[in-house]
Amino acid sequence: MTPAEMNNPIWSALTTAQAHFAIGGPIAKRYPAEVAPFIAVPEPTAAAADALAELVAPGEVVNIVSVTPKLDQGWELLGTADVVQMVWRDDAPAPDEDAAGITPLTDADTPDMLDLTALVFPGYFRRRTPEMGEYFAIRQDGHFAAMAGERMKMLGYEEISAVCTHPNFTGRGYAARLINLLVAKQLKRGIVPFLHVNAANARARALYVRLGFVDRVTLPLWLLKRA
Repeated sequence: MTPAEMNNPIWSALTTAQAHFAIGGPIAKRYPAEVAPFIAVPEPTAAAADALAELVAPGEVVNIVSVTPKLDQGWELLGTADVVQMVWRDDAPAPDEDAAGITPLTDADTPDMLDLTALVFPGYFRRRTPEMGEYFAIRQDGHFAAMAGERMKMLGYEEISAVCTHPNFTGRGYAARLINLLVAKQLKRGIVPFLHVNAANARARALYVRLGFVDRVTLPLWLLKRA
Protein backbone atom coordinates (compact mmCIF):
# COMPACT_ATOMS: atom_id res chain seq x y z
CA MET A 1 0.00 0.00 0.00
CA THR A 2 1.44 3.36 -1.06
CA PRO A 3 0.85 6.72 0.64
CA ALA A 4 -1.34 7.80 -2.28
CA GLU A 5 -3.59 4.80 -1.77
CA MET A 6 -3.79 5.47 1.97
CA ASN A 7 -5.03 8.97 1.11
CA ASN A 8 -8.24 7.44 -0.31
CA PRO A 9 -8.85 4.80 2.37
CA ILE A 10 -12.41 3.78 1.55
CA TRP A 11 -11.63 3.18 -2.12
CA SER A 12 -8.42 1.35 -1.25
CA ALA A 13 -10.21 -0.95 1.19
CA LEU A 14 -13.05 -1.72 -1.24
CA THR A 15 -10.63 -2.57 -4.04
CA THR A 16 -8.23 -4.72 -1.99
CA ALA A 17 -8.76 -6.56 1.29
CA GLN A 18 -12.48 -5.75 1.51
CA ALA A 19 -13.41 -6.10 -2.14
CA HIS A 20 -15.91 -8.78 -1.10
CA PHE A 21 -18.03 -6.03 0.47
CA ALA A 22 -17.91 -3.71 -2.55
CA ILE A 23 -21.07 -2.68 -4.37
CA GLY A 24 -20.57 -0.74 -7.61
CA GLY A 25 -18.21 -0.65 -10.56
CA PRO A 26 -14.81 0.69 -11.62
CA ILE A 27 -15.57 4.37 -10.96
CA ALA A 28 -17.73 4.27 -7.79
CA LYS A 29 -18.13 1.82 -4.94
CA ARG A 30 -19.73 1.57 -1.53
CA TYR A 31 -20.13 -0.75 1.42
CA PRO A 32 -23.58 -2.29 1.90
CA ALA A 33 -25.66 0.10 4.02
CA GLU A 34 -25.94 -2.45 6.83
CA VAL A 35 -22.11 -2.76 6.95
CA ALA A 36 -20.90 0.87 6.83
CA PRO A 37 -22.14 4.25 5.52
CA PHE A 38 -19.18 4.87 3.21
CA ILE A 39 -19.00 5.58 -0.52
CA ALA A 40 -15.87 6.21 -2.61
CA VAL A 41 -14.51 7.10 -6.02
CA PRO A 42 -10.94 6.91 -7.38
CA GLU A 43 -11.18 10.19 -9.30
CA PRO A 44 -13.50 13.24 -8.95
CA THR A 45 -15.06 12.94 -12.40
CA ALA A 46 -18.59 13.72 -13.58
CA ALA A 47 -19.04 10.07 -14.53
CA ALA A 48 -18.11 9.07 -10.97
CA ALA A 49 -20.73 11.48 -9.60
CA ASP A 50 -23.39 9.85 -11.78
CA ALA A 51 -22.26 6.39 -10.69
CA LEU A 52 -22.46 7.36 -7.01
CA ALA A 53 -26.01 8.60 -7.46
CA GLU A 54 -27.00 5.15 -8.69
CA LEU A 55 -25.57 3.51 -5.57
CA VAL A 56 -27.33 5.59 -2.91
CA ALA A 57 -31.04 5.33 -2.12
CA PRO A 58 -33.20 8.46 -1.87
CA GLY A 59 -33.07 9.82 1.65
CA GLU A 60 -29.99 7.79 2.60
CA VAL A 61 -27.15 9.47 4.49
CA VAL A 62 -23.60 8.48 3.51
CA ASN A 63 -20.00 9.60 4.03
CA ILE A 64 -17.21 10.14 1.54
CA VAL A 65 -13.59 10.82 2.49
CA SER A 66 -10.76 12.57 0.64
CA VAL A 67 -11.83 12.29 -3.01
CA THR A 68 -15.27 13.53 -4.01
CA PRO A 69 -16.68 14.60 -7.37
CA LYS A 70 -18.79 17.70 -7.86
CA LEU A 71 -22.30 16.64 -6.91
CA ASP A 72 -25.51 18.04 -8.39
CA GLN A 73 -28.69 19.25 -6.71
CA GLY A 74 -29.68 15.65 -6.07
CA TRP A 75 -27.52 15.74 -2.92
CA GLU A 76 -27.71 17.67 0.33
CA LEU A 77 -24.49 18.48 2.20
CA LEU A 78 -25.24 17.86 5.87
CA GLY A 79 -21.78 18.60 7.23
CA THR A 80 -18.04 18.48 6.77
CA ALA A 81 -15.10 17.64 8.99
CA ASP A 82 -11.36 17.14 8.90
CA VAL A 83 -10.23 13.69 10.00
CA VAL A 84 -6.65 12.88 10.91
CA GLN A 85 -5.34 9.55 9.68
CA MET A 86 -2.86 8.21 12.24
CA VAL A 87 -0.55 5.22 11.76
CA TRP A 88 1.52 3.13 14.13
CA ARG A 89 5.03 4.54 14.60
CA ASP A 90 7.80 2.37 13.20
CA ASP A 91 9.83 2.81 16.38
CA ALA A 92 6.99 2.30 18.87
CA PRO A 93 7.35 -0.81 21.04
CA ALA A 94 4.64 -3.41 20.55
CA PRO A 95 2.27 -3.53 23.53
CA ASP A 96 1.62 -6.72 25.45
CA GLU A 97 -1.29 -8.81 24.19
CA ASP A 98 -3.09 -8.50 27.54
CA ALA A 99 -6.64 -9.84 27.22
CA ALA A 100 -7.42 -10.09 30.93
CA GLY A 101 -10.98 -8.93 31.46
CA ILE A 102 -11.49 -8.34 27.73
CA THR A 103 -14.12 -10.37 25.87
CA PRO A 104 -14.13 -11.20 22.14
CA LEU A 105 -17.51 -10.21 20.74
CA THR A 106 -19.88 -12.42 18.75
CA ASP A 107 -23.18 -12.01 16.92
CA ALA A 108 -24.98 -12.32 20.25
CA ASP A 109 -23.32 -9.06 21.36
CA THR A 110 -24.50 -7.00 18.38
CA PRO A 111 -27.40 -5.32 20.27
CA ASP A 112 -25.00 -4.12 22.99
CA MET A 113 -22.54 -2.90 20.36
CA LEU A 114 -25.24 -0.97 18.54
CA ASP A 115 -26.51 0.58 21.77
CA LEU A 116 -23.08 1.78 22.89
CA THR A 117 -22.00 3.18 19.53
CA ALA A 118 -25.37 4.92 19.09
CA LEU A 119 -24.84 6.60 22.45
CA VAL A 120 -21.20 7.61 21.98
CA PHE A 121 -20.63 7.85 18.21
CA PRO A 122 -23.97 7.59 16.36
CA GLY A 123 -24.44 6.84 12.68
CA TYR A 124 -21.36 4.82 11.80
CA PHE A 125 -21.81 1.42 13.38
CA ARG A 126 -24.33 -0.84 11.66
CA ARG A 127 -25.81 -4.31 12.16
CA ARG A 128 -23.17 -5.97 9.95
CA THR A 129 -20.21 -3.77 10.89
CA PRO A 130 -18.79 -6.58 13.09
CA GLU A 131 -18.17 -8.57 9.88
CA MET A 132 -15.36 -6.13 9.05
CA GLY A 133 -12.98 -7.44 11.72
CA GLU A 134 -12.50 -8.52 15.31
CA TYR A 135 -14.28 -6.66 18.10
CA PHE A 136 -13.62 -6.74 21.83
CA ALA A 137 -15.32 -5.33 24.91
CA ILE A 138 -14.86 -4.76 28.61
CA ARG A 139 -17.83 -5.38 30.85
CA GLN A 140 -18.05 -3.89 34.30
CA ASP A 141 -20.66 -4.72 36.95
CA GLY A 142 -22.68 -6.53 34.29
CA HIS A 143 -22.69 -3.53 31.96
CA PHE A 144 -21.14 -3.05 28.50
CA ALA A 145 -18.49 -0.49 29.51
CA ALA A 146 -16.21 -0.12 26.47
CA MET A 147 -15.48 -1.63 23.07
CA ALA A 148 -13.16 -1.35 20.07
CA GLY A 149 -12.53 -3.26 16.88
CA GLU A 150 -11.36 -3.28 13.28
CA ARG A 151 -13.07 -1.61 10.32
CA MET A 152 -11.36 -0.72 7.01
CA LYS A 153 -8.72 -3.17 5.84
CA MET A 154 -6.17 -2.70 3.07
CA LEU A 155 -3.17 -4.74 2.03
CA GLY A 156 -0.89 -4.64 5.06
CA TYR A 157 -2.97 -2.08 6.99
CA GLU A 158 -6.00 -2.43 9.26
CA GLU A 159 -8.02 0.35 10.86
CA ILE A 160 -8.84 0.39 14.56
CA SER A 161 -12.32 1.83 14.99
CA ALA A 162 -15.46 1.99 17.16
CA VAL A 163 -13.37 2.96 20.18
CA CYS A 164 -16.21 3.71 22.58
CA THR A 165 -16.50 4.02 26.35
CA HIS A 166 -19.84 4.40 28.10
CA PRO A 167 -20.00 7.79 29.89
CA ASN A 168 -20.40 5.98 33.23
CA PHE A 169 -17.03 4.26 32.79
CA THR A 170 -14.70 6.90 31.37
CA GLY A 171 -11.33 7.63 32.91
CA ARG A 172 -10.52 4.00 33.74
CA GLY A 173 -8.14 3.31 30.85
CA TYR A 174 -10.48 0.89 29.10
CA ALA A 175 -10.02 2.41 25.63
CA ALA A 176 -6.24 2.22 25.94
CA ARG A 177 -6.36 -1.42 26.98
CA LEU A 178 -8.60 -2.35 24.05
CA ILE A 179 -6.47 -0.45 21.53
CA ASN A 180 -3.30 -2.05 22.88
CA LEU A 181 -4.81 -5.51 22.49
CA LEU A 182 -5.82 -4.82 18.88
CA VAL A 183 -2.43 -3.31 18.05
CA ALA A 184 -0.59 -6.29 19.56
CA LYS A 185 -2.69 -8.73 17.54
CA GLN A 186 -2.22 -6.79 14.30
CA LEU A 187 1.54 -6.39 14.72
CA LYS A 188 1.83 -10.10 15.46
CA ARG A 189 0.20 -10.74 12.04
CA GLY A 190 2.53 -8.30 10.28
CA ILE A 191 -0.21 -5.66 9.94
CA VAL A 192 0.34 -1.91 10.37
CA PRO A 193 -2.42 -0.44 12.58
CA PHE A 194 -4.00 2.86 11.62
CA LEU A 195 -7.05 4.86 12.65
CA HIS A 196 -9.03 7.98 11.90
CA VAL A 197 -9.97 10.67 14.42
CA ASN A 198 -11.76 13.99 14.14
CA ALA A 199 -9.13 16.74 14.01
CA ALA A 200 -11.04 18.63 16.72
CA ASN A 201 -10.95 15.70 19.18
CA ALA A 202 -7.81 16.71 21.05
CA ARG A 203 -8.37 14.25 23.90
CA ALA A 204 -8.57 11.21 21.62
CA ARG A 205 -5.62 12.35 19.52
CA ALA A 206 -3.48 12.75 22.64
CA LEU A 207 -4.39 9.22 23.74
CA TYR A 208 -3.45 7.76 20.36
CA VAL A 209 -0.12 9.58 20.34
CA ARG A 210 0.62 8.28 23.82
CA LEU A 211 -0.17 4.73 22.73
CA GLY A 212 2.18 4.85 19.72
CA PHE A 213 0.38 6.46 16.78
CA VAL A 214 1.55 9.42 14.73
CA ASP A 215 -0.32 11.77 12.36
CA ARG A 216 0.06 10.81 8.72
CA VAL A 217 -2.38 13.05 6.83
CA THR A 218 -5.51 15.14 7.37
CA LEU A 219 -8.39 14.20 5.09
CA PRO A 220 -11.70 15.99 4.39
CA LEU A 221 -14.94 14.15 5.13
CA TRP A 222 -18.36 15.05 3.72
CA LEU A 223 -21.67 13.92 5.22
CA LEU A 224 -24.19 13.69 2.38
CA LYS A 225 -27.88 12.94 2.00
CA ARG A 226 -29.35 11.72 -1.28
CA ALA A 227 -32.38 13.83 -2.15
